[in-house]
Amino acid sequence: MEIREAAAADWPRIWSVMAPVVRAGETYTWDTDTDERTLRATWLHERPPGRTVVAVLDGEVVGTAETHPNYGGGAADVANAGFMVDGGHAGKGIARALAEHVLAAARADGYRAMVFNAVVSSNERAVRLWQSLGFSIVGTVPGAFRRPAGSYVDLHVMHRWL
Repeated sequence: MEIREAAAADWPRIWSVMAPVVRAGETYTWDTDTDERTLRATWLHERPPGRTVVAVLDGEVVGTAETHPNYGGGAADVANAGFMVDGGHAGKGIARALAEHVLAAARADGYRAMVFNAVVSSNERAVRLWQSLGFSIVGTVPGAFRRPAGSYVDLHVMHRWL
């Protein structure tokens, strides 16, 4: 598997990875009807300090990640990131490889820490992955996320020093 900087030409495949995840409404706090143009503007960072990468397996984009400053001003050295993997390739270590790549790049870019503002607690695979990579849950917002079926689950704030 290769992880490389995303190019504008990768967008159609990135979108095909993102759309089912966003539409499912189980793991991201985006509206399930968020349109492609809005997601592209949010995800595809075409210049620093934002970065977007893709994971390529057998010539196909199978995952993507993006990083950007979580805050501005004097707190701009804390990064935030998002990750998505094609559902057909889940369980192959793609998310872990993307995360390790993003963490190393964020450190090289001068970020001091990374924070995830809203990790859906029912996304147990993601919570376990982040914890295995040294993230700690530093706060929990009880019942802040409404799942599509109508139940509410917690959102975790997770942090790691780089």
